[in-house]
Amino acid sequence: MEPIRIAILDMYNNAPNEGMRCIRQLLSRGSVENDVPFAVDTFNVRAGNELPGLDYDLYISSGGPGSPLASDEPWEARYFAFIDSLLAHNQANDLKKHLLLICHSFQLVSRHLGVGEISRRKSTSFGVLPVHLTPAGLLEPVLQGLPEPFYTVDSRDYQLTDLDANRLEELGAEVLCLEKDRPHVPLPRAVMAIRFTPEVLGTQFHPEADGEGMLRYMLIDERKQQVITTYGSEKYEEMVHLLANPDTIERTEAVIVPTFLRRALAQTGQLATA
Repeated sequence: MEPIRIAILDMYNNAPNEGMRCIRQLLSRGSVENDVPFAVDTFNVRAGNELPGLDYDLYISSGGPGSPLASDEPWEARYFAFIDSLLAHNQANDLKKHLLLICHSFQLVSRHLGVGEISRRKSTSFGVLPVHLTPAGLLEPVLQGLPEPFYTVDSRDYQLTDLDANRLEELGAEVLCLEKDRPHVPLPRAVMAIRFTPEVLGTQFHPEADGEGMLRYMLIDERKQQVITTYGSEKYEEMVHLLANPDTIERTEAVIVPTFLRRALAQTGQLATA
C-alpha cells in the first residue's frame, strides 16, 4: 500500500509550542486507526520560508504566534500563492487536496480571501472556552458528534468579525462556529470556524489540543505561574478543571481532526467511507 503523503505547514516561527506535538500525535494515531501508512513532512514556513508543492494528499497548516495582519515577510506571498494554487487545483481536478487551517493559519487565509475583518482584540482570549455551532455547523460532517456548545482550547489576540456575505457566497463558504455570546459586551462575536470549500476547513480554535497532554503541560510549575501571573488564579483553576473533564477538550480532539483525516482518506480511495 502506498503511504498517504501529508504536509504539515509549521507556522510557529520556531516559537515553543504544544500544537506541533498534538498534530503529530493525531497523525500517528490516525495512521494506526485507519490502517494506512502516513508519510509526513514538515515545512517551517515562517522561520525557514519553506512550503510544500501540490504533490501531497492532504495538508495541515498550524497555529502560531504574532500578527496575522499584512506584512512584508518573504514567506507571506509564497504562503498565499500556495493557498491559491491549492484552491485552483481543486477547481480543475477531480482528485482534491484537503487542507485544515488552524488558528493563525485560519486568520491569514480569512484575510487573504477577504471574507471579513481581521482585527486585534481588546484583550487576549485564552483558556478552555465554549464554541457555539451555527445551523451550518450542526450539519457539518467534521463536527458531527460534538455537543452544542462544545469546548476548545482558545489562544488569540486577533479575531475575524464583520463578515462579507457576498464574498462568502462567492466562495460557497459557510460559517460553522461562533464564540460564546456575551450580551453585556457591545462587540461582535468572533467567527470560530469556516468551511471555505468542500475540501478546505479552517478553525480559529485548536482542534488538535489534547486534554491529557495540555493538563500535564498546565501543571508544570513554570507554566502554572505564567498563567496565574498573566490571567489570574481563577482562570488557571478553571482551565485545569475543564482540561480534566473528558467531555471537553478530549471529546473535541477525538472528533474534528480524526474526521477530517477520514474524509480526506476516503477520497484518495484508501478508505471505503468517510
